[in-house]
Amino acid sequence: MQSSDNSTPGIRRRRFLGAGAVTLGAAGAAAAGQLLPGSASASVSGATATAGAGAEVSGTVFKLGVASGDPLPDAIVLWTRVTPANQGSSGILPPSLAVTWELASDSGFTTVVRSGTATATSSLGYSVHVDVTGLTAATDYWYRFKALGRTSITGRTRTAPAAGSTPENLRIALASCQNWQHGYFTSYQDMREQQPDLVLFVGDYIYESSAYSYRVRRHEGTGQPVTLAQYRARHEQYGTDPDLQAMRAAAPFVVVFDDHEVEQDWAGDVANDPVAWPTAKFLARRAAAFQAFYEHMPIRTAQKPSGSDVLMYRSLDFGTLARLHVLDTRQYRDDQATTDAGALQDGRVIMGDTQRGWLVDSMRTSGARWNLVASQVMMAETDYLAGVGKEWSYDAWDGYQKERASLLAEFQDVRNPVVLSGDRHRTIVSDLKLDYADADSAVVGAEFVGTSISSSGDEDLVAFAAEWAPKLADNPHWKMIDARRGYLLLDITADGIDARLRTISTVLTRNGTTTTAATFRVEDGVPGVYQVGVERETTASTQGSETPEETATTTSPAESPTSTDEPTDTSTPTDSATPTDSATPATGEATAETSPDASADASTTP
Repeated sequence: MQSSDNSTPGIRRRRFLGAGAVTLGAAGAAAAGQLLPGSASASVSGATATAGAGAEVSGTVFKLGVASGDPLPDAIVLWTRVTPANQGSSGILPPSLAVTWELASDSGFTTVVRSGTATATSSLGYSVHVDVTGLTAATDYWYRFKALGRTSITGRTRTAPAAGSTPENLRIALASCQNWQHGYFTSYQDMREQQPDLVLFVGDYIYESSAYSYRVRRHEGTGQPVTLAQYRARHEQYGTDPDLQAMRAAAPFVVVFDDHEVEQDWAGDVANDPVAWPTAKFLARRAAAFQAFYEHMPIRTAQKPSGSDVLMYRSLDFGTLARLHVLDTRQYRDDQATTDAGALQDGRVIMGDTQRGWLVDSMRTSGARWNLVASQVMMAETDYLAGVGKEWSYDAWDGYQKERASLLAEFQDVRNPVVLSGDRHRTIVSDLKLDYADADSAVVGAEFVGTSISSSGDEDLVAFAAEWAPKLADNPHWKMIDARRGYLLLDITADGIDARLRTISTVLTRNGTTTTAATFRVEDGVPGVYQVGVERETTASTQGSETPEETATTTSPAESPTSTDEPTDTSTPTDSATPTDSATPATGEATAETSPDASADASTTP
């Protein structure tokens, strides 16, 4: 434990990280963006998971595409949103309109198995959520919508395995953190080729930061979204990304919010700046953000908000192979600690008693071989201080030490607990330990923290290695930390989980190449995780070279990433430690223009 002499000053998470920029790279594997043993550079080719032929699409009717989500053995949620001519407004649409839908067993819709008509209303932004029931388990379906004389693109989805069955494999793509201004969402191109059974998105689907000029794309509007119309407009902008839209049409999503869907670092009823946003004012903003999130996500009406409250935590079963628990680590948490003593205080919660009781009971009684836990923020410890003492991120589970210790103690009696997280803009793969203050403490599970789709852009990998190499010895439970953009692809079988880190060469243009940077394995009945091809005993050292196992296979030949420190636009306080960006030129290529009033700050924080 950190002594009071070494306690960290009361700084919120992103500002704390800004005090020491976290960027990765050096010679060999460090230059490839990762630290800790081993590296492998490759990609896996696969047939494109086509969403099926689409009919004519109106630019003002189905411009946000289609999506499906939260698969059950006999049901799936189908989503679309009818959009008016003016972004974020009601336009000229009537107060309500009929939207027909069809679900077929083939992409040509020769066999329509379910169909109906939904009513899209202005009160819900003309969004459509159809919970189609009576379906066959573990089956592919195709779907589409029609309204105002237009037909949407065709989406493909898949139901969950039957209760009691044991599927041979469940493939999950873990994604998070897609900042429009920091880069393109091109990792979804490769993800689509890998044909996951579902995409698990664990937070920061949009960013609420203001528009500012830097390198890639520019947020709509002139400030942060705070009203329903403004949050709708921001979601609409993100929804037009072609790679995100294609992925949403290709596989079901399971989604949950983190902080940026509302406001950076919000905690329960407390805003990041409670003086500027007292409770009542902040809850009104949270209600608007929650409604816009619901209007744009393929989730059930059980996840429809009631004012500023929403029941977002839930579980999904995939036969006897896995139960996926989706947590809400924002809505019920106490405000972030400001000292180490606060982080260690009894009674401080990130989940809350009700959610924690639900989670523990569900894991104990699931009967599943794998108990997966989707957590928006990192659960394993991160010690930012090299040498004696500790420095923690109070926004993560490190800021809620007693509740984490209680939960990890419960993991001892749970079969194969594996946590899937995001937020860090890093891939961090680690063991979960019963007590991080004890180097000999038992390992009780594994955690995969996925990197970002685009947030933080292309980073200076040499600076990253220089920053983190001295700290690896203070985080011996880590198997690797990697600073590149991308996602994790997990293949879950009865005897183990194989996870591939898929990294993209650049997000500053749309033609980056994707490779498998490393592979990890969790064995059934053996707590913890190891990197494949690396000695099981972890060492804290940078690597001298990569050993390619596969060849790159995305859309075009690799380009050299542009590694630069990302300055901060000081006029954007709620994204103050994230990179600033530029408007996209007509050609779609990135520019090197920087904002004249930008100042240097952390280039790597969530």
